[in-house]
Amino acid sequence: MSDYKKWVSSSKRSLWRTVGLFFILMGPGIITSNVDNDAGGITTYSLAGAEFGLKLIWSLIPIMIALIVIQEMCARMGVVTGKGLSDLIREKFGAKITFYLMIGLFLTNMGNALSNFAGVAAGMEIFGVNKFISVPLSAFFVWWMVVKGTYRFVEKAFLVACVFYISYIITGVIVKPDWGHVFEQFTHPQFSFEPSEMTMLIGLVGTTIAPWMQFYLQASIVEKGIKIEEYKFARFDVVMGSVMVHVVAFFIILVCAETLYKHGVGITTAKDAALSLAPLAGKYCTYLFAFGLVNASLFAASILPLSTTYLICEGLGWEVGIDKKFVEAPEFYGFYSLMIFLGAGVILLPNLPLIPIMYFSQVINGMVLPFVLIFMLLLINDKKLMMGHTNGPIFNTVAWVTSIVMIALTLFLIIRMF
Repeated sequence: MSDYKKWVSSSKRSLWRTVGLFFILMGPGIITSNVDNDAGGITTYSLAGAEFGLKLIWSLIPIMIALIVIQEMCARMGVVTGKGLSDLIREKFGAKITFYLMIGLFLTNMGNALSNFAGVAAGMEIFGVNKFISVPLSAFFVWWMVVKGTYRFVEKAFLVACVFYISYIITGVIVKPDWGHVFEQFTHPQFSFEPSEMTMLIGLVGTTIAPWMQFYLQASIVEKGIKIEEYKFARFDVVMGSVMVHVVAFFIILVCAETLYKHGVGITTAKDAALSLAPLAGKYCTYLFAFGLVNASLFAASILPLSTTYLICEGLGWEVGIDKKFVEAPEFYGFYSLMIFLGAGVILLPNLPLIPIMYFSQVINGMVLPFVLIFMLLLINDKKLMMGHTNGPIFNTVAWVTSIVMIALTLFLIIRMF
């Protein structure tokens, strides 16, 4: 009996040690995936629900599978090599290719950064706060948190922000959808090759598997210092984050499909979606939707410039890391500051076409994604680099199919439009 008690006691200690280790190592996967639901993402999901109803909701399943595979590849490369994605691309393919990649992703990410400060402005206006107050204050807040904080502090703040995405799930329950109809849309997928529908599908992929995510995830895995023997926890973190982001995306599309689409209400922004909910589902839905938009925008306004900064500084061989002091990594913090205040400053300009910026930045994400994926596939299948941790046939198939489908959709859309 005493041996049994010892075994039970040992098993409990082992369980708690495993749970404790997971909570210590969790963060990069959950944070990176949830930032996908930024202002541009929420706008894209809202438009998908308001314009197409539940017609494209089936696409969340294959997109989620692709996201899990791609994020796992990045995390694995970070753990095995101890280097960021930009570092590896520069070392493997040379500075010239890395430079062109950096220029393309900087321009794409700048559009994403603008969309997030636009989200802060739009969300806070619903609560009666003028953008000339909300945008400068939010810019200073996200700048101060990253520049003055440590990696551990910043990560905890980001994890807390992830919790507030539950506001969209609550909104989805409040609107009382027809769950039978929802299930039918998943089991009987529909799609046409109309330009508007193809553009939306590319946008859904681009906002959910954005190119910048891969650079941020791998850099944060490296900065966290996760070892190969701890990798199973990081992998679970990635999978959990990928599932969470799709649950939130599902409820945003669902809310807009069950209210706006059914009543023929057209929208152009996530703010319009929030305001339009009031007469259809009650003012609490409006406030919950708006709160989620502000939270997501602030969250992403911190991460997106940070991911771009990792990308640029790694590619140029500069010092990177939130744990470093300003004097130790002046280029890293200087570039981050530039993106924050440039993004916020541009949003304050009058008559700026925010909606095209927010939506088409996500479509461009989807068009750029295959190029980043091809670099990743060449790197992760390099046996000299990854040793015994290269891709298996299933992961290679999913990643290559994702790349080919996105290239084909982009080319087909261009042909249809011209």
